[in-house]
Amino acid sequence: MSSNDEREQTLNQLLVEMDGFDPSTAVVIMAATNRPEILDAALVRPGRFDRQVLVDRPDLRGRREILAVHVRKLAMSADVNLDVIAQRTPGLVGADLANLVNEAALAAARRGSHEVAQTDLEEAIDRIQLGLKKKNRVMDSEEKRRVAFHESGHALVAMSLRNADPVHRVTIIPRSVGALGATLQVPTQERYLLTLEQLRDRLCVLFGGRAAEDLITGSPSTGAQNDFEQAAEIARQMVCRFGMSERLGLLTYGKTSQLRFLDVPGAGVSERNYSEETARVIDEEVKRIVDMEYARARALLSEQEPSLRAIAQRLLEVETLEGKDLADLVAATQQRASSGKKDGERGGLKCINHTAREPTSRGP
Repeated sequence: MSSNDEREQTLNQLLVEMDGFDPSTAVVIMAATNRPEILDAALVRPGRFDRQVLVDRPDLRGRREILAVHVRKLAMSADVNLDVIAQRTPGLVGADLANLVNEAALAAARRGSHEVAQTDLEEAIDRIQLGLKKKNRVMDSEEKRRVAFHESGHALVAMSLRNADPVHRVTIIPRSVGALGATLQVPTQERYLLTLEQLRDRLCVLFGGRAAEDLITGSPSTGAQNDFEQAAEIARQMVCRFGMSERLGLLTYGKTSQLRFLDVPGAGVSERNYSEETARVIDEEVKRIVDMEYARARALLSEQEPSLRAIAQRLLEVETLEGKDLADLVAATQQRASSGKKDGERGGLKCINHTAREPTSRGP
């Protein structure tokens, strides 16, 4: 038990002042906090702070309207589409969006333009989310080739799954946060719930990079570390929080002391409330889900290896592929593969017919 005399005195004085107002006086007391979990119960009881209003992060429509406010003071190019920018910025609050517009204006100034274009806004998002471009970081050809296949694997798996978010851009330009490349996906709508199929497809996309490396090079690298961290967390949540393991049933395992609004050290520590045997089963289930989705990702890439190689080759040439260009490239590759397969089948039939006629021509 620890106490803070100064804090207690401040709280008591605040409560006295609030109770001292004349009820007939039209006084409304408003307060704001981003840590409601630590407020004293006496402070938020009825009669003091009666109503709590949650000001959450803006949704898609809210981000669109906030962006419209911040771009009013700037000269915008005709190609600017704020709806796409709003889709690419889930989780960002007003201050983040104001910073994004400011970064876009700086990007336009750097290229000597008097108008902010869509590419400037896109570059600002990449700078905020991925960091600065490391133009002085030179990768050798083999390392760059591996990164190209890694990102191509993510993109191709995402394009092959029904529940995966559409691919917006693929790049192999290194960034300051340590990323050697990135596959950017844009949600088509705000999601407040995720189904089992959506979570499985998300895991499958995360394993697309390592699966592509294993398929093409035959040896793994350290490039999939972040993918594995995200995948392990999703799989463990599926088992321990969402009741998506038939073996463990419709139960949750562990109590998490997670704050609603702030990520502070120690806030997400889980309190264990299950046995050693259950812990072993949880680990087995997490591994089963991970192995299953990795195998699915590798199977998808094996079936579409020509497309995988085509995307990687194009990335090595241009370093960045937009979603539309990526879709056109995959469609053209699949069309060529399909026509080549048909030609091969027709060629085989001709050969068989030719060998079948030869004995007849020699008989007499």
